[in-house]
Amino acid sequence: MKRHAVWSSLLVVIIAVLGDQIVKYLVETRMDYAGQIDLLPFLALYRTHNEGIAFSMLADLHDWGLVAITLAVIAFVLYLWWTNAPERIFARYGFALVVGGAIGNLIDRVVHGYVVDYVLFHLPTWSFAVFNLADACITVGAGLIILQELIDWRRERKV
Repeated sequence: MKRHAVWSSLLVVIIAVLGDQIVKYLVETRMDYAGQIDLLPFLALYRTHNEGIAFSMLADLHDWGLVAITLAVIAFVLYLWWTNAPERIFARYGFALVVGGAIGNLIDRVVHGYVVDYVLFHLPTWSFAVFNLADACITVGAGLIILQELIDWRRERKV
């Protein structure tokens, strides 16, 4: 990867991790557990702890099993990122967001033994899983990687 690509991508990782950890610190120190602060009719801050991974899956693996899985995923994504062509900008920043989000959640798991979640989308009869900024970074990053693949696929198909 070119030097500029490395530094700009690294900056995305740092911003993702710092932003995530700052917000989680504020949530942990200023909100009661299971406390809810309504922001909009469909959006609230709701402090909870996730002892598993996405949607509380694999919670029975406990802390170090999930740490090992997270490290393996980070290593795999770093490999994909490093072997990605620098001109694939959406994918490059997508990989950076995925790594930043994974590191943010990894820090929680190592420090607390759980991941701090706090964003709740809800309706009167339905609610989505509570998540955090790191999860949002991972999701947006995955979306950018898929977008890059679709762009490349369409470009190759036209040739």
